[in-house]
Amino acid sequence: MRLYCATTNSGKLREFIQIVGDVHVLPDLKDIAAPEETGVTFEENAVLKAIYYSRFCDDPLFVDDSGLEVDALDGAPGVYSARFAGPDATDEENNRLVIEKMRGETNRRARFVCVVALAAKGELLKTFRGEVEGELLDEPRGSNGFGYDPLFFYPPFGHSFGEVSADQKMQVSHRGKALRAMRAYVDQEMRNI
Repeated sequence: MRLYCATTNSGKLREFIQIVGDVHVLPDLKDIAAPEETGVTFEENAVLKAIYYSRFCDDPLFVDDSGLEVDALDGAPGVYSARFAGPDATDEENNRLVIEKMRGETNRRARFVCVVALAAKGELLKTFRGEVEGELLDEPRGSNGFGYDPLFFYPPFGHSFGEVSADQKMQVSHRGKALRAMRAYVDQEMRNI
């Protein structure tokens, strides 16, 4: 059995490989029209994408849907994290918009959320959720990671996710937690398929 993923995000792919190990990107992914992400939760979008993309291969496939939830912004950017500043926004543009919206705000609580959905041949097998709590900085710190990592301060480290190594981040990150849970499930429940 091979395990496939469907992502065009190189940062996510690095993290998938780091935690799961032998992961194959769905062949011809760039030629497959992406489904519209109509869900209002990370779970809904992850399930929608996993079921859709799993129809294009014979082995199990997983996708993640993840993002940043900011308490002072009523949970935004949430499911719109990757496109908060617009459909083709860069990480820098998304970060800038969050900084602008948080200017003068004293409640800096935020969390990263990740839901990994595992499917096979158009059927959902299971979902796995991971979260990590932190605070938003006034400006980016560090050049590691991707997305909102330089803005996300993790108090136990005393640093932003952008300032720590990939290994350090993945020990506690939302994606690391969800992927480890999925890997354990695959190892225990699916290796003989």
